[in-house]
Amino acid sequence: MIRTRMAPSPTGFLHIGTARTALFNYLFARKHGGRFVLRIEDTDKDRSRREFEADIIEGLHWLGIHWDEGPDVGGPHGPYRQSERITIYKKYLMQLYEQDLVYSCYCTQEELERERELQMLAKQPPRYSGICRGLSDAKRKTLEGQGRTSVLRFKTPQRVVSIADLIRGDITFDTATLDDMIIAKNIETPLFNFAVVIDDFLMNITHVIRGEDHISNTPKQLLLGESLGFSAPLFGHLPLILNTDRTKLSKRQNKVSLLEYKNEGYLSEAIVNFLVLLGWSAENDRELFSLDELENIFSLDRVHKAGAVFNLAKLDWFNAHYIRATPIDILTARCIPFLVDAHHITHNDDGSYTITATQRTIEINDLRQIVSLEQQRMKKLSGCASALGYLFVDQPHYDASLLAWKGMTLDDVVAQLLFLEQHLSEISEDQFTSSIIEQRVKEAIALADKKNGEVLWPFRVALTGQTASPSPFDIAPTLGKTLTLRRIAYARERARTLQ
Repeated sequence: MIRTRMAPSPTGFLHIGTARTALFNYLFARKHGGRFVLRIEDTDKDRSRREFEADIIEGLHWLGIHWDEGPDVGGPHGPYRQSERITIYKKYLMQLYEQDLVYSCYCTQEELERERELQMLAKQPPRYSGICRGLSDAKRKTLEGQGRTSVLRFKTPQRVVSIADLIRGDITFDTATLDDMIIAKNIETPLFNFAVVIDDFLMNITHVIRGEDHISNTPKQLLLGESLGFSAPLFGHLPLILNTDRTKLSKRQNKVSLLEYKNEGYLSEAIVNFLVLLGWSAENDRELFSLDELENIFSLDRVHKAGAVFNLAKLDWFNAHYIRATPIDILTARCIPFLVDAHHITHNDDGSYTITATQRTIEINDLRQIVSLEQQRMKKLSGCASALGYLFVDQPHYDASLLAWKGMTLDDVVAQLLFLEQHLSEISEDQFTSSIIEQRVKEAIALADKKNGEVLWPFRVALTGQTASPSPFDIAPTLGKTLTLRRIAYARERARTLQ
């Protein structure tokens, strides 16, 4: 059975690149009826935090990625936190000791830096010389007596290592260029390259799918695995995610924490669709996919070798698409937290809401009608709070000069607003709907031989205080007849004061 894994370090919030790697591993396992494992690599005791682990789990679940085994669900190959597997690592460290494949290195950081400087001056590749490989017992005791601490280094064999990368094809490494790598700080503190080899073997991981920045770790891990008598998994290295200037994705140019995108109002469906296309493409160049569809069609042979550019405009396009496609009741539920955070509304115990500025109670159906006004224009859920703010105040404030359309004087504005008041007043409350308002106003404009813009422009600004918004014919019934006429009257008085 195919078994893939995601093994993030909880030393920071879930990175967008880590989420992409998790998605690819999840999709590959699901496509082949395999199992997907979450393992938390928290051997870095100083930097690992449970809150970061919680952020990782929350972020992956938000994307719809669920695992068959992991720290929160258990499984037959646990524990799934490296900090709980120390006794396992000690066993294999001792095995390497018995095989004389590991030794203590007492070199200080200053000594190692000086060694590198001399190698670079001699135009040699910087690498550890192995000076501590053959220390006598007496020399070790002398160094320990001086108060020196040691790390544990693996005696790297000198040979050629080849892998058949599932994405990049054959890759060959000459280990003569490699250090005797540090595999543990001490017997109680294994490091990444050592622990990951043991975990992947004991958890029966068949495919290691990860970023190309791990290519250099692959020969080290293969040699360690061979020394321990382990069979090797298959490897596939994904292209890096790049900024638009083709540098490695960084928070200087883009947000890199997954939940930052959630908190800004991106939909999980859009993020999944966007992430899968960062380094992968479908056979027919199709772009829109649900997670369920991807589980059936994903394949590693469609993964690219070249870096994938993180194009925020493209993500916004995906997000706007999924917002438009979301049923209005679901979209409203997703927008409500943003409206609450903006202090537009408060949630009441009976399920209703109160408009903060006016203390008017508003029902969920009214909120659905409000959100629907922006559904076709919204790029992010956070946009609903700013774009719809005029609906949650008693009266929007704006520069009265905005009321004039294409050279209209303020006298003209007053006249058109009076014209609107007259015809809207004639519509009864129960007929104050978008279709009837539009029909009556446009008929009146035609009969009076007016231009649409000279009536509808001040109509829009009077209701919203904005020059870009949904149609005033849709906004008016959302506000209701009384508030609509009140805003038109306010606009008319503002225009008069500036004449």
